[in-house]
Amino acid sequence: MQNVPHRNHLFTASCLALLVTSLSFGIRAGILNDLGVQYHLNASELGTITATAFWGFPLAIIIGGFIVDIIGMKKLLVLAFILHLAGILLTIFAGGYWTLFLSTLLIGIANGTVEAACNPLVASLFPENKTTKLNHFHLWFPAGIVIGTLIVFFLNKIGVSWQVEVAIMLIPTLIYGYLFSKLKFPVTERVAAGVSNAEMYKSVLSGLFIFMILCMFGTAITELFTGQWIDVLLKNVTDNALLILTLETGVMVVGRAFAGPVVHRFSPQGVLLISAILAFLGLYMLGHTSGNTIFVGALVFGMGVCYFWPTMIGFVSENLPKTGAVGLNLMGGAGMFAVSVYMIFMGKHYDALVAGKLPAGADFRLYNEAPAGSDLAHVLSEAKKAAGPEVINLTMMIPLVLIIVFAGLNIYMKGRKKPDLLVSAAAGH
Repeated sequence: MQNVPHRNHLFTASCLALLVTSLSFGIRAGILNDLGVQYHLNASELGTITATAFWGFPLAIIIGGFIVDIIGMKKLLVLAFILHLAGILLTIFAGGYWTLFLSTLLIGIANGTVEAACNPLVASLFPENKTTKLNHFHLWFPAGIVIGTLIVFFLNKIGVSWQVEVAIMLIPTLIYGYLFSKLKFPVTERVAAGVSNAEMYKSVLSGLFIFMILCMFGTAITELFTGQWIDVLLKNVTDNALLILTLETGVMVVGRAFAGPVVHRFSPQGVLLISAILAFLGLYMLGHTSGNTIFVGALVFGMGVCYFWPTMIGFVSENLPKTGAVGLNLMGGAGMFAVSVYMIFMGKHYDALVAGKLPAGADFRLYNEAPAGSDLAHVLSEAKKAAGPEVINLTMMIPLVLIIVFAGLNIYMKGRKKPDLLVSAAAGH
């Protein structure tokens, strides 16, 4: 293991950077309807704006994965700080669709840059316990969503504008930027172990890695699409749609905090199978129930998606360590790219479902711009109430497929020897 004098400080700063990333998700999910009303945006336009964060993320994380070994993790995180700062300020002073589009893209690139540097940083800091520490690091993603949605919920109650809610993200942004500027960074695990570029690319092209990339499409969509769109999909089914997201992500925080014994008891691939089963059951309950039972569905769903993202990355880091930072970041990029495509598709599908439930020949935009309490607004609300669960039911098919493929992964891994730690092996331990 590399001798890093301030590894706990680096880990804390990494968690703060990820907190900013997740606050952007939580606060955006909470203000999505406000943006739609203020700028007269339909679900398709909101879906495209939201998806830009998921375009910027894979762009940044994949490019970052290829250059992090060359320029170092510190320079990437300085860039993330600048982009976060610019994106947040542009959101606060947005004037409509295109400024929201650009600001969300900048924040997405910043978010991807954070993960491009911090995933290999955590793996390098804790090579002996990677999956557990990646879960501890990634608990700040749901934690930030909980904090962000609660900020929106309580500030909305007292009539504070959404611009002030977005501005709160500036506080942790400035803190993590300061901390990273003062700390000394290690090199990545692959560089420390002396693994060549040729070995890295050979490992990236292996069948197991490609299989995990495909699985990442499904796990990322299941977790992030549902979380980002829950307020839109269930707002007309329950008065507490945003609190459903808070409950779901709260469960994820607790689960990731206690990831160590869970991962060691079931193995990463065993955890992924259990997660897929619970995610399927949770989505089924969200799409087929109403009233307080929806909160039970959110609880089960949160338990399901809790370990998906960090355990997928941890699995690759432990079982395909020669893929290095490129492997970790290709996983993250693939997941976010899949979510961005799915969001655009489902945004249009949701609009089509809602339009299909309106009277024949109805002008959708007329209904969308109708004042609250009017007959047109009531009809639109009922149409959305029916359309939201249909989108959830369609998404439910993804974890159903994952149950099958992760069952196969468990069988395959029983006959496969786990590789040695890269740095320990290089040191002759």
